[in-house]
Amino acid sequence: MGLTVLSRYLRRHRLVALDTSIFIYQLEANERYIHLANEVFTWLEKDDSRAVTSTLTMTELLVGPYRNADDQLVDEYFALLSRFPNLAWIAPDLEIADIAARLRAQHRLRTPDALLAATAVRAGATGLISNDSVFRRVPGIECLILDELL
Repeated sequence: MGLTVLSRYLRRHRLVALDTSIFIYQLEANERYIHLANEVFTWLEKDDSRAVTSTLTMTELLVGPYRNADDQLVDEYFALLSRFPNLAWIAPDLEIADIAARLRAQHRLRTPDALLAATAVRAGATGLISNDSVFRRVPGIECLILDELL
């Protein structure tokens, strides 16, 4: 049932923002979430699919490999993710910083979450996939929580 809900969600949105957790589940083949992460990344490979994430996501993804001095894994993550089809990596700029500050002030988000939400807002995403319900506080974006699909 969870895959059906996820598939419908992905078809409903022309642009979806992806939280760091989705990448982690995919890259680490997390047993609990891999079937859902696979669905997202399979969808993303289709020509009519589009997703965005913040470059902050890459920062979060690389902490573990750098902590473990695993430069090969760092290179693999960059090679795989930086060229993934239909995925835009958006760096914070002054407009995103302003939107993030507003979201943080109004909805009590942590800075990393506010930056991802601001990236989604600026890009025009109507959906955001995460495992953190804090994103439900952001108006105008339908947040899908993976734990609720299990």
